[in-house]
Amino acid sequence: MSAAAVVDRRGLVLGFVLLLVAALVAAVGAGVGSTGFESVLRARHDAAAWQILWDIRLPRTLGAWAAGALLGLAGAVAQGLFRNPLADPYLLGSASGAALGVALALVFVGASPFAAHWLPRVGLTGAAFCGAVVGVLMTLVLARGVLHTLRLLLAGVIVGVVLGAARDLLTLAVPDTLQAMQGFMLGTTGFVGWPACGVMLALLVPLLAVAWALGRMLDALALGEATAASLGLPLGAMRAALVAVLALATGGAVAQTGLIGFVGLAAPHLVRSFAPVPHGRLVLLAALMGGLLLMGADVLARWLIAPQELPVGVLTAVLGGTYLLWLMHRRSRRGVFS
Repeated sequence: MSAAAVVDRRGLVLGFVLLLVAALVAAVGAGVGSTGFESVLRARHDAAAWQILWDIRLPRTLGAWAAGALLGLAGAVAQGLFRNPLADPYLLGSASGAALGVALALVFVGASPFAAHWLPRVGLTGAAFCGAVVGVLMTLVLARGVLHTLRLLLAGVIVGVVLGAARDLLTLAVPDTLQAMQGFMLGTTGFVGWPACGVMLALLVPLLAVAWALGRMLDALALGEATAASLGLPLGAMRAALVAVLALATGGAVAQTGLIGFVGLAAPHLVRSFAPVPHGRLVLLAALMGGLLLMGADVLARWLIAPQELPVGVLTAVLGGTYLLWLMHRRSRRGVFS
């Protein structure tokens, strides 16, 4: 490796670290009026300011980063697994399954994301995660395993449509659930606490390790399945492991923050635009970028129409969609999209 390449990579890592620090400071200090940075400065001497910082700001900031990191990781894995730069973490039916799980919990259990007590919220989180896993399992059954990538992709689309229709029927049958479902569908980090942060970080660390270890397989898949098979790689087992990483990362993030779009789709693209890297490094950098994107979007969501707050999922959809439209336009003018 040349000295210039080493310097470039060190500069890239340093840039990510500086962006992360800046985003952390902005996210922790984001607030309205006297609850902004002033409350951070007063936290050591003011019990109310410390409670705001410790019980609300810090877990929300860390939770936004962890959810974004899980989505960025899932997006990088999905794009490598399906060899499609437009693949996103929700392709295998996990999002529709999670939404159906939440709808079922709202209808039959009465759980709510706005509940003050922890038990109803834990039940809702569990329902979302179980629904995401069930959606992915249905996709695997319909696709008859993980051996055929195209069949897996089509099965995910079908399962997503069917589960989405079931969710809509439930919410129409019980209109009282519409408000709570709207909060979940639009995505929010406002209800993330320390337990949710712990769950997401506990998922993130081993999933990153597995995805990094399977980076060479993703590099081989980028050359085509025939080429990857000729290298003697156990494609079936590795593809199953990647699907498990994709499902668990997506389900963990969606269960805690709802459906937040475009983070998992845009994060790998942003990393590639800075520096083309192998998939082993891509999954790590995409996780960092996804965390930065969601933290930045969360700050904007609190600031744009203060003292009210935008759903962060709406903001990521607008910003992510605008970025990808610009990216497609730029690459279409060159005659390529890769």
